[in-house]
Amino acid sequence: MRAFEYHRPANLKDAVALAEKKDEGRYLAGGQSLVQAMKLRLSAPTDLVDLNALQDLKALKVEPGAVTVGAMVRHAEVASSSSVLKTLPALAALAGQIGDRQVRHLGTIGGSLANNDPAADYPAAVLGLGATITTNKRKIEGDKFFKGLYETALQPGELITAVTFPVPKRAAYMKFKNPASRFAIVGVFVADFGGGNVRVGVTGAGPCAFRQSEMEQALKKNFAPDSVAGIKVSPDGLNNDLHASPEYRAHLITIMAKRAVEAALK
Repeated sequence: MRAFEYHRPANLKDAVALAEKKDEGRYLAGGQSLVQAMKLRLSAPTDLVDLNALQDLKALKVEPGAVTVGAMVRHAEVASSSSVLKTLPALAALAGQIGDRQVRHLGTIGGSLANNDPAADYPAAVLGLGATITTNKRKIEGDKFFKGLYETALQPGELITAVTFPVPKRAAYMKFKNPASRFAIVGVFVADFGGGNVRVGVTGAGPCAFRQSEMEQALKKNFAPDSVAGIKVSPDGLNNDLHASPEYRAHLITIMAKRAVEAALK
């Protein structure tokens, strides 16, 4: 790990001002990815702007038709929230599957989305639910947020402040996880909003999360497991690593989608 300057601002305005002054600075949320990358010297920021004192980013709000999660809300808080469990149980279930206990109690939704790890869980929910990501500058549609491997629509110094998830009629998330890291080798989030509005978000399979339009069209006609069971996903462009081949990941997308639909119907 290389030397860096540490800053702990007391409010959002000071945090953003600090980040704008430091060309090679980084925001520090839960630190579950960034600190590890720094230890391996894969990332070497000159400054760390710690967000943990910013109370404005720690709100978890449930309203009719929407759940808004502050950027610094921990995964464990979402998983255990009685309001989220009642209003949007699929989101609580997803949060409860992230990493291990330590990761869930330190990791944050804002940090996860800004990092955009290709195997992270939350991106599937952002796309599957059509979430809106609010920053200190603007609102970004979930469909326009993920740009590529570790790449997002965020501009330099731009800070996620909250994520708002619309509440569907029914939804579920299923993933085939790496047994060691618990990252998604493939994860699929399926949501049915009624009136033919169905969304399917996939994570782990490609360089970043994406929607599976063929499955969406099939589920619009009939929201049932058999509607996706026969869909053969193309392996073109999918990840190829020691955990799974593109062909296996393509197969898993179909399997996880079918299981997600089954779970959503229970």
